[in-house]
Amino acid sequence: MGGSAGSLRRLSDSEGELISQESEEPRPPQDRRGAHWKNVVGFWILGLCNNFSYVVMLSAAHDILSHQKESGNQSHVSDPGPGPHNKSSRFDCNPVSTAAVLLADILPTLVIKLLAPFGLHLLPYSPRVLCSGFCAAGSFILIAFSRSVPVSLCGVVLASISSGLGEVTFLALTAFYPRAVISWWSSGTGGAGLLGALSYLGLTQAGLSPQHTLLSMLGIPVLLLASYFFLLTSPEPQDPGGEEEAERAARQPLISGEDPEAPERKPDSSSGLSLHEKWTVFKGLQYYILPLILVYFAEYFINQGLFELLFFRNTSLNHAQQYRWYQMLYQAGVFASRSSLRCFHIRFTWTLALLQCFNLVFLLLHVWLNFLPSIYLVFLIILYEGLLGGAAYVNTFHNVALETSDEHREFAMTTTCISDTLGISLSGLTALPLHDLLCHLP
Repeated sequence: MGGSAGSLRRLSDSEGELISQESEEPRPPQDRRGAHWKNVVGFWILGLCNNFSYVVMLSAAHDILSHQKESGNQSHVSDPGPGPHNKSSRFDCNPVSTAAVLLADILPTLVIKLLAPFGLHLLPYSPRVLCSGFCAAGSFILIAFSRSVPVSLCGVVLASISSGLGEVTFLALTAFYPRAVISWWSSGTGGAGLLGALSYLGLTQAGLSPQHTLLSMLGIPVLLLASYFFLLTSPEPQDPGGEEEAERAARQPLISGEDPEAPERKPDSSSGLSLHEKWTVFKGLQYYILPLILVYFAEYFINQGLFELLFFRNTSLNHAQQYRWYQMLYQAGVFASRSSLRCFHIRFTWTLALLQCFNLVFLLLHVWLNFLPSIYLVFLIILYEGLLGGAAYVNTFHNVALETSDEHREFAMTTTCISDTLGISLSGLTALPLHDLLCHLP
Protein backbone atom coordinates (compact mmCIF):
# COMPACT_ATOMS: atom_id res chain seq x y z
CA MET A 1 0.00 0.00 0.00
CA GLY A 2 3.00 2.25 0.15
CA GLY A 3 2.45 3.65 -3.34
CA SER A 4 -1.26 4.28 -2.93
CA ALA A 5 -3.00 7.60 -2.71
CA GLY A 6 -4.66 6.50 0.51
CA SER A 7 -1.47 5.79 2.40
CA LEU A 8 0.29 8.93 1.23
CA ARG A 9 -2.62 11.34 1.30
CA ARG A 10 -3.45 11.38 5.04
CA LEU A 11 -5.09 14.29 6.77
CA SER A 12 -3.85 15.16 10.21
CA ASP A 13 -5.94 18.13 11.27
CA SER A 14 -4.65 18.16 14.83
CA GLU A 15 -1.26 19.04 13.40
CA GLY A 16 -2.65 20.94 10.41
CA GLU A 17 -0.45 19.00 8.00
CA LEU A 18 -0.54 16.85 4.90
CA ILE A 19 2.20 14.50 3.90
CA SER A 20 4.08 16.67 1.48
CA GLN A 21 4.49 15.52 -2.07
CA GLU A 22 6.75 18.42 -2.97
CA SER A 23 9.88 16.84 -1.53
CA GLU A 24 9.68 13.96 -4.02
CA GLU A 25 11.84 14.22 -7.10
CA PRO A 26 9.85 14.70 -10.28
CA ARG A 27 9.36 11.55 -12.32
CA PRO A 28 10.95 11.16 -15.77
CA PRO A 29 8.51 11.74 -18.68
CA GLN A 30 8.16 8.01 -19.38
CA ASP A 31 7.35 7.25 -15.74
CA ARG A 32 4.95 10.18 -15.67
CA ARG A 33 3.07 8.80 -18.69
CA GLY A 34 2.89 5.43 -17.01
CA ALA A 35 1.60 7.02 -13.82
CA HIS A 36 -0.97 8.99 -15.82
CA TRP A 37 -2.43 5.85 -17.36
CA LYS A 38 -2.42 4.00 -14.04
CA ASN A 39 -4.34 6.87 -12.46
CA VAL A 40 -6.94 7.33 -15.17
CA VAL A 41 -7.56 3.59 -15.40
CA GLY A 42 -7.61 3.43 -11.61
CA PHE A 43 -10.28 6.12 -11.38
CA TRP A 44 -12.30 4.39 -14.12
CA ILE A 45 -12.27 1.14 -12.14
CA LEU A 46 -13.09 3.00 -8.92
CA GLY A 47 -16.11 4.61 -10.60
CA LEU A 48 -17.19 1.23 -11.95
CA CYS A 49 -16.89 -0.59 -8.63
CA ASN A 50 -18.23 2.24 -6.47
CA ASN A 51 -21.61 2.49 -8.25
CA PHE A 52 -22.00 -1.20 -9.05
CA SER A 53 -23.86 -2.30 -5.91
CA TYR A 54 -26.13 0.76 -6.07
CA VAL A 55 -27.15 -0.07 -9.66
CA VAL A 56 -27.70 -3.76 -8.92
CA MET A 57 -30.04 -2.88 -6.05
CA LEU A 58 -32.17 -0.74 -8.37
CA SER A 59 -32.14 -3.44 -11.07
CA ALA A 60 -33.27 -6.00 -8.47
CA ALA A 61 -35.86 -3.67 -6.91
CA HIS A 62 -38.85 -5.38 -8.54
CA ASP A 63 -37.58 -8.79 -7.42
CA ILE A 64 -36.81 -7.59 -3.88
CA LEU A 65 -40.37 -6.38 -3.45
CA SER A 66 -41.88 -9.51 -5.07
CA HIS A 67 -41.45 -11.32 -1.77
CA GLN A 68 -42.02 -15.05 -1.95
CA LYS A 69 -41.05 -16.99 1.14
CA GLU A 70 -39.49 -20.32 0.27
CA SER A 71 -37.98 -23.14 2.28
CA GLY A 72 -34.29 -23.89 2.56
CA ASN A 73 -31.60 -21.40 1.70
CA GLN A 74 -33.33 -19.98 -1.36
CA SER A 75 -33.40 -16.22 -1.25
CA HIS A 76 -36.71 -14.41 -1.28
CA VAL A 77 -35.44 -12.54 -4.33
CA SER A 78 -36.95 -14.68 -7.05
CA ASP A 79 -38.64 -14.38 -10.39
CA PRO A 80 -42.30 -13.55 -9.83
CA GLY A 81 -44.93 -15.54 -11.59
CA PRO A 82 -46.72 -14.21 -14.62
CA GLY A 83 -49.87 -13.27 -12.74
CA PRO A 84 -50.43 -9.67 -11.66
CA HIS A 85 -50.03 -8.58 -8.07
CA ASN A 86 -52.98 -6.21 -8.20
CA LYS A 87 -55.72 -7.63 -10.38
CA SER A 88 -58.13 -4.77 -9.65
CA SER A 89 -55.85 -2.30 -11.47
CA ARG A 90 -54.79 -2.05 -15.10
CA PHE A 91 -51.22 -1.92 -13.76
CA ASP A 92 -49.35 -4.98 -12.50
CA CYS A 93 -48.37 -3.32 -9.24
CA ASN A 94 -46.29 -4.54 -6.34
CA PRO A 95 -47.91 -3.74 -2.98
CA VAL A 96 -45.03 -1.32 -2.37
CA SER A 97 -43.52 0.95 -5.01
CA THR A 98 -39.98 0.27 -6.18
CA ALA A 99 -39.37 3.82 -4.91
CA ALA A 100 -39.12 2.20 -1.47
CA VAL A 101 -35.94 0.45 -2.63
CA LEU A 102 -34.76 3.72 -4.16
CA LEU A 103 -35.18 5.52 -0.82
CA ALA A 104 -33.31 2.79 1.05
CA ASP A 105 -30.64 3.02 -1.66
CA ILE A 106 -30.28 6.81 -1.50
CA LEU A 107 -31.22 8.31 1.89
CA PRO A 108 -28.08 7.05 3.69
CA THR A 109 -26.04 8.48 0.80
CA LEU A 110 -27.82 11.82 1.23
CA VAL A 111 -26.95 11.94 4.94
CA ILE A 112 -23.29 11.14 4.18
CA LYS A 113 -23.06 13.80 1.48
CA LEU A 114 -24.77 16.46 3.60
CA LEU A 115 -22.33 15.89 6.45
CA ALA A 116 -19.23 15.32 4.31
CA PRO A 117 -18.28 18.98 3.66
CA PHE A 118 -18.18 19.66 7.40
CA GLY A 119 -16.37 16.71 8.93
CA LEU A 120 -15.46 13.86 6.60
CA HIS A 121 -12.04 15.42 5.92
CA LEU A 122 -11.07 14.48 9.50
CA LEU A 123 -10.96 10.82 8.44
CA PRO A 124 -8.07 9.69 6.19
CA TYR A 125 -8.92 8.37 2.75
CA SER A 126 -7.82 4.76 3.33
CA PRO A 127 -10.32 3.93 6.14
CA ARG A 128 -13.09 5.51 4.10
CA VAL A 129 -12.30 3.26 1.12
CA LEU A 130 -12.09 0.17 3.32
CA CYS A 131 -15.46 0.97 4.86
CA SER A 132 -16.97 1.47 1.40
CA GLY A 133 -15.66 -1.89 0.16
CA PHE A 134 -16.83 -3.86 3.21
CA CYS A 135 -20.31 -2.29 3.06
CA ALA A 136 -20.66 -3.22 -0.63
CA ALA A 137 -19.72 -6.85 0.08
CA GLY A 138 -22.08 -6.92 3.07
CA SER A 139 -24.98 -5.69 0.97
CA PHE A 140 -24.67 -8.53 -1.55
CA ILE A 141 -24.39 -11.17 1.18
CA LEU A 142 -27.26 -9.82 3.30
CA ILE A 143 -29.74 -9.59 0.43
CA ALA A 144 -28.72 -12.94 -1.05
CA PHE A 145 -29.52 -14.77 2.20
CA SER A 146 -32.42 -12.58 3.33
CA ARG A 147 -35.88 -14.08 3.71
CA SER A 148 -37.86 -10.87 4.29
CA VAL A 149 -38.24 -7.51 2.61
CA PRO A 150 -37.16 -5.45 5.69
CA VAL A 151 -33.89 -7.40 5.98
CA SER A 152 -33.30 -6.99 2.24
CA LEU A 153 -33.85 -3.25 2.59
CA CYS A 154 -31.14 -3.23 5.29
CA GLY A 155 -28.84 -4.75 2.67
CA VAL A 156 -29.83 -1.99 0.27
CA VAL A 157 -28.91 0.55 2.97
CA LEU A 158 -25.42 -0.98 3.16
CA ALA A 159 -25.08 -0.57 -0.62
CA SER A 160 -26.13 3.06 -0.24
CA ILE A 161 -23.54 3.72 2.45
CA SER A 162 -20.89 2.13 0.25
CA SER A 163 -21.66 4.13 -2.89
CA GLY A 164 -22.29 7.41 -1.06
CA LEU A 165 -19.13 7.27 1.00
CA GLY A 166 -17.14 6.14 -2.01
CA GLU A 167 -18.45 8.86 -4.32
CA VAL A 168 -17.77 11.71 -1.93
CA THR A 169 -14.32 10.28 -1.18
CA PHE A 170 -13.17 9.67 -4.75
CA LEU A 171 -14.57 12.92 -6.15
CA ALA A 172 -12.71 14.82 -3.42
CA LEU A 173 -9.59 12.81 -4.27
CA THR A 174 -9.73 13.99 -7.90
CA ALA A 175 -8.67 17.44 -6.64
CA PHE A 176 -5.15 16.03 -6.14
CA TYR A 177 -4.83 14.58 -9.64
CA PRO A 178 -4.98 16.07 -13.16
CA ARG A 179 -8.52 17.03 -14.11
CA ALA A 180 -8.59 14.31 -16.79
CA VAL A 181 -9.37 11.76 -14.09
CA ILE A 182 -12.83 13.32 -13.65
CA SER A 183 -13.98 12.20 -17.09
CA TRP A 184 -12.55 8.72 -16.47
CA TRP A 185 -14.28 8.50 -13.09
CA SER A 186 -17.57 9.58 -14.68
CA SER A 187 -17.17 7.05 -17.47
CA GLY A 188 -16.53 4.34 -14.88
CA THR A 189 -19.70 5.22 -12.99
CA GLY A 190 -21.58 4.99 -16.28
CA GLY A 191 -19.95 1.65 -16.93
CA ALA A 192 -21.15 0.50 -13.50
CA GLY A 193 -24.69 1.29 -14.55
CA LEU A 194 -24.42 -0.64 -17.79
CA LEU A 195 -22.45 -3.60 -16.42
CA GLY A 196 -24.51 -3.79 -13.22
CA ALA A 197 -27.88 -3.74 -14.98
CA LEU A 198 -26.70 -5.97 -17.84
CA SER A 199 -25.07 -8.55 -15.56
CA TYR A 200 -28.16 -8.84 -13.37
CA LEU A 201 -30.41 -9.06 -16.42
CA GLY A 202 -28.17 -11.50 -18.25
CA LEU A 203 -27.46 -13.86 -15.36
CA THR A 204 -31.09 -14.07 -14.27
CA GLN A 205 -32.29 -14.46 -17.88
CA ALA A 206 -29.75 -17.29 -18.29
CA GLY A 207 -31.37 -19.14 -15.40
CA LEU A 208 -29.10 -18.26 -12.47
CA SER A 209 -31.11 -17.59 -9.33
CA PRO A 210 -31.08 -14.01 -8.02
CA GLN A 211 -29.37 -15.30 -4.86
CA HIS A 212 -26.45 -16.79 -6.77
CA THR A 213 -26.38 -13.78 -9.10
CA LEU A 214 -25.79 -11.46 -6.13
CA LEU A 215 -23.15 -13.74 -4.60
CA SER A 216 -21.30 -13.88 -7.92
CA MET A 217 -20.77 -10.11 -7.67
CA LEU A 218 -18.63 -10.25 -4.51
CA GLY A 219 -15.49 -9.77 -6.60
CA ILE A 220 -16.45 -6.16 -7.32
CA PRO A 221 -15.65 -4.79 -3.81
CA VAL A 222 -12.34 -6.68 -3.92
CA LEU A 223 -11.50 -5.00 -7.24
CA LEU A 224 -12.32 -1.59 -5.75
CA LEU A 225 -9.89 -2.07 -2.86
CA ALA A 226 -7.18 -3.46 -5.14
CA SER A 227 -7.49 -0.52 -7.54
CA TYR A 228 -7.23 2.07 -4.80
CA PHE A 229 -4.40 0.53 -2.80
CA PHE A 230 -2.30 -0.97 -5.59
CA LEU A 231 -3.08 0.87 -8.85
CA LEU A 232 -3.30 4.58 -8.03
CA THR A 233 0.00 6.41 -7.71
CA SER A 234 0.74 9.19 -5.26
CA PRO A 235 -0.51 12.61 -6.43
CA GLU A 236 1.93 14.98 -8.10
CA PRO A 237 1.75 18.77 -8.49
CA GLN A 238 -0.79 19.44 -11.22
CA ASP A 239 0.20 21.01 -14.50
CA PRO A 240 -2.74 20.49 -16.84
CA GLY A 241 -1.47 22.69 -19.68
CA GLY A 242 -2.61 22.49 -23.27
CA GLU A 243 -6.20 22.70 -24.41
CA GLU A 244 -7.67 22.25 -20.94
CA GLU A 245 -5.65 25.11 -19.51
CA ALA A 246 -6.72 27.35 -22.41
CA GLU A 247 -10.37 26.50 -21.81
CA ARG A 248 -9.97 27.19 -18.11
CA ALA A 249 -8.37 30.56 -18.81
CA ALA A 250 -11.29 31.51 -21.06
CA ARG A 251 -13.86 30.76 -18.35
CA GLN A 252 -15.09 33.27 -15.81
CA PRO A 253 -14.15 32.25 -12.26
CA LEU A 254 -16.97 30.44 -10.48
CA ILE A 255 -16.44 32.41 -7.28
CA SER A 256 -17.02 36.13 -7.74
CA GLY A 257 -14.10 38.23 -6.67
CA GLU A 258 -11.53 35.62 -7.67
CA ASP A 259 -8.66 37.06 -9.60
CA PRO A 260 -8.11 34.83 -12.65
CA GLU A 261 -4.57 36.18 -13.01
CA ALA A 262 -3.59 35.28 -9.47
CA PRO A 263 -1.39 32.21 -9.12
CA GLU A 264 -3.29 29.22 -7.86
CA ARG A 265 -2.34 27.34 -4.75
CA LYS A 266 -2.03 23.60 -4.86
CA PRO A 267 -5.01 21.68 -3.51
CA ASP A 268 -5.04 21.49 0.24
CA SER A 269 -7.40 20.01 2.76
CA SER A 270 -10.83 21.66 2.71
CA SER A 271 -10.51 21.97 6.50
CA GLY A 272 -8.29 25.00 5.83
CA LEU A 273 -11.27 26.97 4.49
CA SER A 274 -13.22 29.26 6.79
CA LEU A 275 -17.01 29.01 7.06
CA HIS A 276 -17.28 32.26 5.11
CA GLU A 277 -15.12 30.85 2.29
CA LYS A 278 -17.18 27.64 2.21
CA TRP A 279 -20.41 29.63 2.03
CA THR A 280 -18.99 31.78 -0.79
CA VAL A 281 -17.96 28.67 -2.72
CA PHE A 282 -21.37 27.07 -2.14
CA LYS A 283 -23.21 30.12 -3.48
CA GLY A 284 -21.06 30.09 -6.59
CA LEU A 285 -21.90 26.43 -7.19
CA GLN A 286 -25.67 26.98 -7.37
CA TYR A 287 -25.54 27.54 -11.12
CA TYR A 288 -24.53 23.87 -11.48
CA ILE A 289 -26.09 22.30 -8.40
CA LEU A 290 -29.71 23.28 -9.15
CA PRO A 291 -29.87 21.90 -12.73
CA LEU A 292 -28.29 18.62 -11.60
CA ILE A 293 -30.88 18.28 -8.81
CA LEU A 294 -33.65 18.81 -11.36
CA VAL A 295 -32.17 16.33 -13.86
CA TYR A 296 -31.91 13.59 -11.25
CA PHE A 297 -35.33 14.31 -9.79
CA ALA A 298 -36.94 13.87 -13.21
CA GLU A 299 -35.01 10.78 -14.29
CA TYR A 300 -35.37 8.87 -11.03
CA PHE A 301 -39.04 9.79 -10.82
CA ILE A 302 -39.27 8.02 -14.17
CA ASN A 303 -37.04 5.11 -13.16
CA GLN A 304 -38.52 4.23 -9.79
CA GLY A 305 -41.93 5.84 -10.03
CA LEU A 306 -42.98 5.00 -13.61
CA PHE A 307 -40.89 2.05 -14.82
CA GLU A 308 -43.03 -0.43 -12.90
CA LEU A 309 -46.19 1.16 -14.34
CA LEU A 310 -44.91 1.11 -17.94
CA PHE A 311 -46.21 -2.43 -18.34
CA PHE A 312 -47.05 -3.80 -21.81
CA ARG A 313 -49.09 -6.98 -21.96
CA ASN A 314 -48.72 -7.43 -25.76
CA THR A 315 -45.10 -8.62 -25.56
CA SER A 316 -43.23 -11.84 -24.79
CA LEU A 317 -41.47 -10.21 -21.83
CA ASN A 318 -43.07 -10.61 -18.41
CA HIS A 319 -43.29 -7.67 -16.00
CA ALA A 320 -40.03 -8.38 -14.17
CA GLN A 321 -38.16 -8.79 -17.46
CA GLN A 322 -39.57 -5.52 -18.82
CA TYR A 323 -38.40 -3.72 -15.67
CA ARG A 324 -34.89 -5.14 -16.01
CA TRP A 325 -34.71 -4.13 -19.69
CA TYR A 326 -35.76 -0.59 -18.79
CA GLN A 327 -32.97 -0.39 -16.22
CA MET A 328 -30.39 -1.82 -18.63
CA LEU A 329 -31.28 0.58 -21.46
CA TYR A 330 -31.24 3.57 -19.12
CA GLN A 331 -27.80 2.58 -17.86
CA ALA A 332 -26.54 2.09 -21.43
CA GLY A 333 -27.48 5.70 -22.19
CA VAL A 334 -25.80 6.91 -19.01
CA PHE A 335 -22.59 5.06 -19.83
CA ALA A 336 -22.44 6.45 -23.38
CA SER A 337 -22.92 10.06 -22.31
CA ARG A 338 -20.67 9.89 -19.25
CA SER A 339 -17.92 8.70 -21.56
CA SER A 340 -18.46 11.53 -24.06
CA LEU A 341 -16.55 14.35 -22.38
CA ARG A 342 -13.57 14.07 -24.72
CA CYS A 343 -15.93 14.53 -27.68
CA PHE A 344 -17.94 17.55 -26.53
CA HIS A 345 -18.56 19.73 -23.50
CA ILE A 346 -21.88 21.22 -22.38
CA ARG A 347 -21.66 24.29 -20.19
CA PHE A 348 -25.35 25.22 -20.05
CA THR A 349 -26.64 22.22 -18.11
CA TRP A 350 -30.01 23.90 -17.57
CA THR A 351 -30.88 22.74 -21.10
CA LEU A 352 -30.43 19.11 -20.05
CA ALA A 353 -32.64 19.68 -16.99
CA LEU A 354 -35.50 21.05 -19.10
CA LEU A 355 -35.28 18.18 -21.61
CA GLN A 356 -35.34 15.63 -18.79
CA CYS A 357 -38.42 17.26 -17.29
CA PHE A 358 -40.13 16.99 -20.67
CA ASN A 359 -39.37 13.23 -20.66
CA LEU A 360 -40.99 12.94 -17.24
CA VAL A 361 -44.17 14.74 -18.32
CA PHE A 362 -44.43 12.72 -21.54
CA LEU A 363 -44.08 9.31 -19.85
CA LEU A 364 -46.40 10.34 -17.01
CA LEU A 365 -49.05 11.22 -19.60
CA HIS A 366 -48.58 7.81 -21.22
CA VAL A 367 -48.99 6.03 -17.88
CA TRP A 368 -52.22 7.96 -17.33
CA LEU A 369 -53.63 7.80 -20.90
CA ASN A 370 -51.86 4.73 -22.33
CA PHE A 371 -51.31 6.11 -25.84
CA LEU A 372 -47.95 4.54 -26.83
CA PRO A 373 -48.61 1.43 -28.95
CA SER A 374 -45.31 -0.42 -28.46
CA ILE A 375 -42.77 -1.10 -25.73
CA TYR A 376 -40.00 -0.39 -28.25
CA LEU A 377 -40.92 3.30 -28.31
CA VAL A 378 -40.54 3.35 -24.54
CA PHE A 379 -37.16 1.62 -24.94
CA LEU A 380 -35.97 4.51 -27.14
CA ILE A 381 -37.24 7.17 -24.73
CA ILE A 382 -35.53 5.49 -21.79
CA LEU A 383 -32.24 5.26 -23.70
CA TYR A 384 -32.53 9.01 -24.44
CA GLU A 385 -33.32 9.67 -20.79
CA GLY A 386 -30.08 7.96 -19.80
CA LEU A 387 -28.10 10.00 -22.32
CA LEU A 388 -29.40 13.24 -20.79
CA GLY A 389 -28.72 12.15 -17.22
CA GLY A 390 -25.17 10.99 -17.91
CA ALA A 391 -24.33 14.17 -19.83
CA ALA A 392 -25.60 16.33 -16.98
CA TYR A 393 -23.44 14.47 -14.44
CA VAL A 394 -20.12 14.49 -16.27
CA ASN A 395 -20.43 18.05 -17.58
CA THR A 396 -21.43 19.43 -14.18
CA PHE A 397 -18.33 18.08 -12.45
CA HIS A 398 -16.11 19.01 -15.38
CA ASN A 399 -17.40 22.60 -15.27
CA VAL A 400 -16.95 22.83 -11.51
CA ALA A 401 -13.37 21.55 -11.78
CA LEU A 402 -12.58 24.11 -14.49
CA GLU A 403 -14.16 27.09 -12.76
CA THR A 404 -13.01 26.50 -9.19
CA SER A 405 -9.58 27.48 -7.91
CA ASP A 406 -7.27 24.71 -6.72
CA GLU A 407 -7.63 25.69 -3.07
CA HIS A 408 -11.44 25.36 -3.27
CA ARG A 409 -11.70 22.35 -5.56
CA GLU A 410 -11.80 19.54 -2.98
CA PHE A 411 -14.62 21.26 -1.07
CA ALA A 412 -16.45 22.18 -4.29
CA MET A 413 -16.40 18.62 -5.64
CA THR A 414 -17.55 17.23 -2.29
CA THR A 415 -20.40 19.75 -2.10
CA THR A 416 -21.59 19.38 -5.70
CA CYS A 417 -22.01 15.63 -5.37
CA ILE A 418 -24.94 16.33 -3.02
CA SER A 419 -26.97 17.41 -6.08
CA ASP A 420 -27.76 14.06 -7.65
CA THR A 421 -28.50 12.45 -4.29
CA LEU A 422 -30.86 15.23 -3.24
CA GLY A 423 -32.73 15.04 -6.54
CA ILE A 424 -33.03 11.25 -6.29
CA SER A 425 -34.29 11.45 -2.69
CA LEU A 426 -36.96 13.98 -3.59
CA SER A 427 -38.08 11.82 -6.52
CA GLY A 428 -38.41 8.75 -4.29
CA LEU A 429 -40.52 10.62 -1.76
CA THR A 430 -42.76 11.91 -4.54
CA ALA A 431 -43.03 8.58 -6.38
CA LEU A 432 -44.38 6.64 -3.38
CA PRO A 433 -47.78 8.41 -3.17
CA LEU A 434 -48.04 8.51 -6.96
CA HIS A 435 -47.60 4.74 -7.09
CA ASP A 436 -50.46 4.24 -4.62
CA LEU A 437 -52.68 6.65 -6.55
CA LEU A 438 -52.13 5.07 -9.95
CA CYS A 439 -52.30 1.50 -8.72
CA HIS A 440 -55.82 2.11 -7.42
CA LEU A 441 -57.05 3.30 -10.80
CA PRO A 442 -59.45 0.79 -12.42
